[in-house]
Amino acid sequence: METTAWIWIVVVIIAVALIVLLMSRKRREAFRQKRDEQNRQQAAEIRSKAEESELQARENEAKAMRAKADAEKAQVEAARLRQEAERRQSEAQDFRADSEKHLYKADALDPDVETERDRRADADADTGRDVDADARRDTRSDADVDRDTRTDTDADARRDARRDADVDRDPRTDADARRTNPQE
Repeated sequence: METTAWIWIVVVIIAVALIVLLMSRKRREAFRQKRDEQNRQQAAEIRSKAEESELQARENEAKAMRAKADAEKAQVEAARLRQEAERRQSEAQDFRADSEKHLYKADALDPDVETERDRRADADADTGRDVDADARRDTRSDADVDRDTRTDTDADARRDARRDADVDRDPRTDADARRTNPQE
């Protein structure tokens, strides 16, 4: 073949190669553009999720700070209530002490009230012994012994008066009283 034919064949091959090369370049460019657009969309979605997460984090932080403030407020309130309770408990103990003091004074003045000393004397009298009276007699003067004797006599008189008053009561009540108080 002639050289011109060979030249035309080479030119056609180069032209076809250039066309194929340009077309593949355009395809790659189109593919790259499509891929970049998809990446932009994914990046936008990720940014949107990140902003949403950031807002959620801020909201949770605000809730946590509110909860912490509420907890501190509750602690302060609890401390205040604890102090108030302690103050009131102290006042109640003072009132109770005053009340007991007044009751003790009233019991000491009232001849109808049986005191602890009277109860012990009654118990000793029931057993036939007056151990406390014996001990008191050993350590006290004769005047003290006379006063104790009068006290024991007064306690016996009060006990007898109570028994007389119990006679007028209902028999069922007396039976109940005997069950709950077997000493009489």
